[in-house]
Amino acid sequence: MTDKQMPSSASHGIVAVMDLGTNTFHLLIARGDAINPKELYHTTVPVRLGEGGINNGIIQPAAYQRGIDTIVQFHKRIEEFRAEHVSAIATSALRSAANGKDFIAEIKEKTGIEIETITGDLEAKYIYEGVKSGDCLSKQNSLILDIGGGSVEFILGNEDEIIWKQSFEIGAARMLDKFHKIDPIPKASISDINNYLAQTLPLLFEAAKDVEITNIIGSSGAFETFAEVIELQKGNEFDLKKNRKYKFATQEFIDITDWLIASSHQDRESTKGIIPIRVDMIVSASLITRFVMKKLGVSEVLMSTYSLKEGVLAEALNR
Repeated sequence: MTDKQMPSSASHGIVAVMDLGTNTFHLLIARGDAINPKELYHTTVPVRLGEGGINNGIIQPAAYQRGIDTIVQFHKRIEEFRAEHVSAIATSALRSAANGKDFIAEIKEKTGIEIETITGDLEAKYIYEGVKSGDCLSKQNSLILDIGGGSVEFILGNEDEIIWKQSFEIGAARMLDKFHKIDPIPKASISDINNYLAQTLPLLFEAAKDVEITNIIGSSGAFETFAEVIELQKGNEFDLKKNRKYKFATQEFIDITDWLIASSHQDRESTKGIIPIRVDMIVSASLITRFVMKKLGVSEVLMSTYSLKEGVLAEALNR
């Protein structure tokens, strides 16, 4: 956890954003304006809400309890900082789980916090706003790629507009559960994933057909891991808080994703820069990214540390 300066009695304009994803729950508390917010507190907890049941449409009891306990702790922090506004956003796992409504009701009862389960379309919009506020977009067209545990959001656009956006239930945890049964992942499973993606993503390829795409912008998550591993292996220090964006050297990106796809669980687990929650899911994330790069013929890849929570924060601070 990252502890920042506690607020004084003048708490005007403090907002809290919870991004309740399939793998991780984030809490971001900030104040100020949407263009240049001042972060007061930020923590990420690897809740693994989709563990053991993501493709069965149910949150398993242990994961369910981890989620409840984490939000109760978040609520304590929010009260300490006396936030005036709380946005709690739930995405793929809670959106698709049969017991998602029970989870939301229990949180309301225990904390008073109302969780908003957003559509994949709205999730994509918030991701775009987050990446835009991170100063990653230009006049040229980019494909923003946000690989979550449950879903993957694709947003075609530039600094002025969204051209097309869609969410697909092909997140790294889903792919891991469906295809990555043996480690290292066998070639047959890689082929199965590529075939599955080809069958799932025709709408993306149709949308991208007449759009000149300059680069792919990976929104936080796995892309932070790719960047951190590359820099640490070169002997450089890498602080995500100091690197709002990062441009990959194409060959370095190819090399690291090739290595991750071929690696064993033990290889990845002992590699600096790969946090425990991503040790296995980083393989699926690598395969999804490389498939899209090849299919669209795009070799330039950037990373933005700003994503959904920053998009929600920008909206909250604009109120």
